Amino acid sequence: MLALLYDIHGNLPALEAVLTDADGQGADRWLLGGDMVPFGAWPAETLGRLRDLPHSHWIRGNTERWLVDRTDLTADDPMLEAIEACREMLGDALAQELAALPESAPVDDWGTAWHGSPVSDMRSFLPRPADDEEELLRGVEDALLVFGHTHLQFRRTSEDGTLLVNPGSVGMPLDGDPRAGYALVHDGGDIELRRVTYDHAASAAELRERFGTAPWVEIVAGRIERASAGG
Repeated sequence: MLALLYDIHGNLPALEAVLTDADGQGADRWLLGGDMVPFGAWPAETLGRLRDLPHSHWIRGNTERWLVDRTDLTADDPMLEAIEACREMLGDALAQELAALPESAPVDDWGTAWHGSPVSDMRSFLPRPADDEEELLRGVEDALLVFGHTHLQFRRTSEDGTLLVNPGSVGMPLDGDPRAGYALVHDGGDIELRRVTYDHAASAAELRERFGTAPWVEIVAGRIERASAGG
């Protein structure tokens, strides 16, 4: 059974809760869909835990890319400081390694996983079709696309018949539900979306304890607490 883990964001307690749940369901393979390490209180520890997973495929997200290439971040973007803090904790060698991960990976023999979409690691699909969905799907022949980035857990079928699956965010859901989100691909091909309770308030508190009161810390901690991008 394949577990789909996206947008962990260095939130180790959320990751541990998901790994325990997935193991109990019989997961023995892992797809790590990007945005695994930056922003949370445990970047290095999260990376170490993920490296322990057997039979895993890794792809990079925009935050792994930002560890090396920040050309799409403005100088006043608060996430720039967050990325720099994460890179300092990881070191240059690990930052380069994560930034060099592939952009996509196969999902068994019927789909492909990206971080955002085949077009971009910053543009993705939404629970309801957006105006750019046809562009994002142009040239896609897979029966299944798996993606994350928006931190919104859902599954639906596009107008052209492609199954679109966002497993949700392990470490920072933004759909109003603070439980860690992930998905399982059962051996028969059925996809199950799952949520797991963990102490999200403690994760937010630890982030503040480790990194202080910088603007990016309050943004990230607030999102972990509220499961929302809003104030």
